[in-house]
Amino acid sequence: MCDRSDRHGTIGAVNANNPAVESLHLVLGDEELLMDRAVAQIVARVRAAAPGAEDLPVTKLRTGDASAPELLELLSPSLFAEDRVVVLEAAAEAGKDAVALVLDAASDPPEGAVLVIMHSGGGRAKAMVGALQKAGAVTHECAKLTKPAERVDFVRREFSAAGVRVGGDVVEAVVEAVGSELRELAAACSQLVADTGGKVDVAAVGRYYSGKAEVSGFDVADRAVAGDRPGALEALRWAMHRGVPHVLLADALADAVRTIALVGSAGRGDPFAMASELGMPPWKIKKAQAQARGWTGQSIGRALCVVSQLNADVKGQAADADYAVENAVSVVAGLSN
Repeated sequence: MCDRSDRHGTIGAVNANNPAVESLHLVLGDEELLMDRAVAQIVARVRAAAPGAEDLPVTKLRTGDASAPELLELLSPSLFAEDRVVVLEAAAEAGKDAVALVLDAASDPPEGAVLVIMHSGGGRAKAMVGALQKAGAVTHECAKLTKPAERVDFVRREFSAAGVRVGGDVVEAVVEAVGSELRELAAACSQLVADTGGKVDVAAVGRYYSGKAEVSGFDVADRAVAGDRPGALEALRWAMHRGVPHVLLADALADAVRTIALVGSAGRGDPFAMASELGMPPWKIKKAQAQARGWTGQSIGRALCVVSQLNADVKGQAADADYAVENAVSVVAGLSN
């Protein structure tokens, strides 16, 4: 933490229970839920650090749409140096003049103000990210969660934040039933905790979300590595119909194949004893051990080549990504005995 003599000041009064809040923040990424939460947490910290600041003003402005005069007025020191939070949204689309004004304010934030800049990491103002970090901005990473394992971790954290312990099978069931949208996953976790009094199990997930599921890459991959080609292709068509991105389908299939390869090479054993060595939860090892029975070293090797090529195909090499995914799923399913 820094004091008023530092390059960046902090807002409001400071005490042992409510430490001062840094005056410059960069909310970096394009996952809206995570970005909204980051801003909300910053505002909550500011209000906790400034006694009597329940009504602390929070001003939001889209940087890319704002005129230079609007930004100048917003970022200028106020007459009485009132505590306030200024949130600049869509900074990635800011023009040259707007970028200059924002970076100037970031180098010396107005007295009593906390400046929060929301940036996707790309766009025409991409260079702003490095400049803000160099200026000392506290960075809040909010990139989209594109990998199946990342969404599993997200759901696990949601339950943990609610004070509820659930097994890996429950976490996977939620992801498979609800899909890839983080807001929906967060809402599902909250609703399940509320409706079950915190006693969330697989049966509860099925009870509340049966018939509402978005077919996910997990479902497609599980059927493929189990050798259920018709089921895998049917699930794949539903997933594509619902708009599941090709890259997510490819990631899920690759994760399933690589998990079987890793667990299969480790041999039979207690999933709990193997967890730390393999770097994966026991429930996932147990599941992969059952799936591995239909695979040989040769078929796993071929499947690894298929998913590796699919990764390149869905990232631009294939002329028809739909066909590339469908073909890979079909081939992988055919390799399982």
